[in-house]
Amino acid sequence: MATSCSHDGVTVKHDPIDFGGQVTKTTATLSAPTGTYDIVETYSYVIPTLASTEKLQPLDDLYAKYKDQYKLGDLSPSMLQGMSYDGKLYALPMQAQMFVMAYRSDVFSELGLAVPTTFDEMAAAAEKIKAAGLMQYPIALPWLATADITTGFQAAMNSLDADFVDDSGAVTIESDAGEKALNAMLALKPYMDPQVTTFDQPKVQQQLYNGTAAMAIMFSGRMTDLTKPENTSLSDSFAFAAPPKVSADAPYAYDRLSIDGWSIPFNTSIDHDLLFTLMAASVSEDASKASVPAAYPAREGLVTESNTPYGKAANESIASAMPTVVSPHLADISNAITPVLAKVINGELSVSDGLAQMQSLGEQIVG
Repeated sequence: MATSCSHDGVTVKHDPIDFGGQVTKTTATLSAPTGTYDIVETYSYVIPTLASTEKLQPLDDLYAKYKDQYKLGDLSPSMLQGMSYDGKLYALPMQAQMFVMAYRSDVFSELGLAVPTTFDEMAAAAEKIKAAGLMQYPIALPWLATADITTGFQAAMNSLDADFVDDSGAVTIESDAGEKALNAMLALKPYMDPQVTTFDQPKVQQQLYNGTAAMAIMFSGRMTDLTKPENTSLSDSFAFAAPPKVSADAPYAYDRLSIDGWSIPFNTSIDHDLLFTLMAASVSEDASKASVPAAYPAREGLVTESNTPYGKAANESIASAMPTVVSPHLADISNAITPVLAKVINGELSVSDGLAQMQSLGEQIVG
């Protein structure tokens, strides 16, 4: 993407950074009248918060001005909607991330296992893998106690057609869906490494690389790495599927859809037209095609089963995900409840007490 918008005398430099560092730098550059960065990467998850606090520049006029020149009409309408708040566009979508299940096709074939479609089926498959003596902890999920664990809880609630808040803005953590979601997560824990709350997505990838796990659910951007022989001798053994449901009667999959995009911060002094054209070039047709299969670009129809190992699973995942609840409070609630949630998953706090505490924290944020 950086290469695609480096032309006509403009060179874009991009230094890779981990997610935590990116969040820190973005928060810092948006916290003062004068910022350090002129384009920031944003996510559908934080757009409502940043937009409602006027930290981002609305892009509607620029989008209309350059739509034809950069063929922006080919960007997914749902992704454009996901980067909008209160009827205004605040980010130009570049790619999407959705949950995908990776599993060891050789192990499943050897034991005659079907691909799990529910948490119960995941547990049953894990039990058979353990009984066969192939692996002690067949399930690997990124439930890092400082971040990913809250995404997992939200995905479990989403599977049950709920979220931390409802469409009216009321906090709904202490609910039947919240209780079922937590109990479903806890039911999988015996089949995961006891240190699961220290595992982020790279750690889960490592479990798959090393052959110590047979099933994992991560964001789609992690899937291509599994198919590279330089990463693991098991690269030919992985297959992909849409994530399972929390229960057989759940309406949606255990899933989170995150849209990544480029935004113009409120405090940049650089010409907005120039910044927008750089962003538009980075999501051009050529740039988007070049990003496949490593990414799922925002331009519609580019990811297929033939050009992306996880393409079919990713498309099915999007189709089975709960529609997004738009709220400026979700990001803050997630940050607030993470320590409490970690205590529940680690057995330090009961489900009922944990739900009550998280509900209270959420209500304090919503007001």
